[in-house]
Amino acid sequence: MEKKPIKVIERMLVEVKNEDDPFILSIRADERKGVQALLKRWEKRRHEHQGLLEQFEEMKKYERSLWNDGCRYIAGIDEVGRGPLAGPVIAAAVILPEDFHLPGLTDSKKLNQQKRECFFHYIKEHAISFGIGMVDSKIIDQINIYEATKLAMIEAVKNLVRTPDHLLIDAMKLDLPIRQTPIIKGDSISISIAAASVLAKETRDTYMKNLAREFPHYGFDKNMGYGTQEHLSALHKAGVTREHRQSFSPVKEMVD
Repeated sequence: MEKKPIKVIERMLVEVKNEDDPFILSIRADERKGVQALLKRWEKRRHEHQGLLEQFEEMKKYERSLWNDGCRYIAGIDEVGRGPLAGPVIAAAVILPEDFHLPGLTDSKKLNQQKRECFFHYIKEHAISFGIGMVDSKIIDQINIYEATKLAMIEAVKNLVRTPDHLLIDAMKLDLPIRQTPIIKGDSISISIAAASVLAKETRDTYMKNLAREFPHYGFDKNMGYGTQEHLSALHKAGVTREHRQSFSPVKEMVD
């Protein structure tokens, strides 16, 4: 039997999902080095994908338990922006359907920018509802970052178009009349909280990139308001902006 060209085999492998597929069995017998290299890459990708599927199913355990108890609308909540010297703290609340499927979803900090942007749009398109809450630097200075974070989370929940039956929160308790489960490192072990972390981070990153156009000296589009050397140097040269948190050192010492 005439052997298929390696380029043809490469294209066909893209469509193959099962290692018991007759096509896979046929190319295992093909001794050409190029074919065997393609087969090894296919097996590696399949193994990685299987790992992501298993991780995703494990991250549904909190949601699955609540769905089985009759909860329909479970909101995952997370925030981003507690540590920066500038910019708001932003929270997101996300209610996912039971058939939501996004292997690879995890804490937004573990995703590269390209994947995070892709996931951001997918989550918004497939979520039952999502809400964003934002608290600016002036309020942070007035009530402290911990209280501001809770305020942003509450705002995010109130911006949902569906009232949640239950809240899954990354290690916090909110003053809301809704049952809640705080989960330490929840953005790594709950799909709802992970989805919220992606929405919150992408929303805040976009805010800071837009801010960089208004205040180009500080590198906000790269450091997102965190105290990098470039940011600290610009603070000393150009001073404090309205977006800086005056209760945070070293900004605090510059305005006292």
